[in-house]
Amino acid sequence: MQQQRHHHQSHFSAAGPTTPFGSTAVAPTASSEAKRGKRRGSYNCGRCGQPKKGHSCHLPAADEAFVADVQSPSDLSVPPLPPRKPYSHLRRALSFDDDVDSSGWGGGGGGDFDSPDPDPDEIDDLVVDSESGTGLCGLPASCLWDILKRLPPPELLSAAMVCKGWRETTRRLWKAAEMLRIRVPARAQVGLVGSVLQKCPALVNLSLRMESDVDATLLAWITFSCPNLEFLEITTSETAINRITGDELGRFVGDRRLLKSLKMEGCSNLGGFALSSSSLSTIWFSGLHSLSKMVFNCPNLKEISVDFSSHENDNTDLVTMVDALGRNCPRLQNIHIASIQLSNAVVLALTAAQLRGLRMLSLVLGSDITDASVAAIASSYPNLELLDLSGSSITDSGIGMICNVFPDTLSRLLVALCPNISASFIQFATAQLPLLELLDCGMTICDPNSLDSTSEETTGLELAQTSNAKVHLSYQKLIIKHGRLKKLSLWGCSGLDALYLNCPEVKDLNLNSCKNLYPERLVLQCPNLENVHASGCQELLVGAIQSQVNNNFAGVDSLLPCKRLADGSKRVRVPHFLSAQSSEDDKKRRRVERLKCNVHVF
Repeated sequence: MQQQRHHHQSHFSAAGPTTPFGSTAVAPTASSEAKRGKRRGSYNCGRCGQPKKGHSCHLPAADEAFVADVQSPSDLSVPPLPPRKPYSHLRRALSFDDDVDSSGWGGGGGGDFDSPDPDPDEIDDLVVDSESGTGLCGLPASCLWDILKRLPPPELLSAAMVCKGWRETTRRLWKAAEMLRIRVPARAQVGLVGSVLQKCPALVNLSLRMESDVDATLLAWITFSCPNLEFLEITTSETAINRITGDELGRFVGDRRLLKSLKMEGCSNLGGFALSSSSLSTIWFSGLHSLSKMVFNCPNLKEISVDFSSHENDNTDLVTMVDALGRNCPRLQNIHIASIQLSNAVVLALTAAQLRGLRMLSLVLGSDITDASVAAIASSYPNLELLDLSGSSITDSGIGMICNVFPDTLSRLLVALCPNISASFIQFATAQLPLLELLDCGMTICDPNSLDSTSEETTGLELAQTSNAKVHLSYQKLIIKHGRLKKLSLWGCSGLDALYLNCPEVKDLNLNSCKNLYPERLVLQCPNLENVHASGCQELLVGAIQSQVNNNFAGVDSLLPCKRLADGSKRVRVPHFLSAQSSEDDKKRRRVERLKCNVHVF
């Protein structure tokens, strides 16, 4: 027993033992002991925590085993990572969405990384695969891996300072990350992104939210650090400037042999570009302006979205761009073009391309697009599932052609900002398109003599004056009965005074700025409504909406079974000892709670 006790005392006075949690005890020097005085050893066993007196510990010396592991790096080595899974099977493993105190960084990751550590609030998401093998103190490496990969950045970097084994595990954790989201604040330099990317050479999906300016240095860091990158998204804030040019972007895409998706905002400085890639399947560019050339040599491209600025001096040749798309990208399925330069000539060039796989077509803000374009689209692409002609000049005749050609395929129709369409043909479209799930008719049924129908700052007095000035104005009513419609948008329809909806599947209804809609002429038979937007509407109309929504749910709530007491004095709920009935009641209650509708006024 004396030997055992002597063993414990000598053990805790040794310099540099490591506890099972990895903290290192520093051996006191003679000068430090003289200053602090003599320190007594612990009265409890260092293995199991029991009092030492009269105690014979049966556990092995945990600190000795740990030191042995540290001294033998081969024991700490983890088997190579399994082959990377396809991106579609990635699972969310580490979440950094919650706000984390930056004071928890712990001094820069234990000095093991070659670059400075990022702000924890700037890393939003990290996804890694699992790992197997034998870890520290007999703990399987997979267990340590699963624990550490759930830590936020401060704790993850603090764990790297615990010991060499944990530091190696955290390093492997960063190296195995396949998905990463980073927010770069305005005060940060682009080198911050490079320091993070150097830790994650296996990245497949990278999303950057840039609040600072962007240039070709960022693309150079990505090229150098992420050889396996397949998905790249760069979004910019309102104050950030994207200085990447077309030539720099073209070289970047040419060097990325595995890149499948490229999405970038603020592309006003591109000037012109030529992209050549056999792997790219998705391209999203926004903020484009006055491009001298725009060439896409991407044979496997399936989705393209180009959004131009609304400046009138934009001189981009869209006809040439669309013609090149048809020749070089034969597999296109989804096309979105937003530009005030859109015209019938652009649509004719697009229809001449004969893209047989085209399923979604969105041509937005083209005020020169007329019914002739609708006829060309209908004759060339009869299998469209989505058609967006918002901001065009199509009329009721164009709506009639859409209903005649796409009754068996079209599920989403967007014709917002098309003032030449009447309420009767919107009603006709809902009757002729049985597969319709989304319908956007915002600003179509407008009152030209009313005040600004899109302003959200209109006072109540102005609303009252507008609603009373109806003597010489002609308003329209809308009756929609549809079994599959899920989203209906009528925002800004100030020329609408009566609305009757019988749509059991509708979940979202937008009535913003429907100023002249009479409360007594509103009927909502939509039991599955979840959200109703009524900003800019009269108070009486908002009250009528809330009343009808609550009445719909009250009808469902009345289905809950009730009983009267034996003396007939009071109705009560069915007792819970009826297990089967109670279970049904719980299901109905949950359904009632789930069906609660929100009326958004602001």
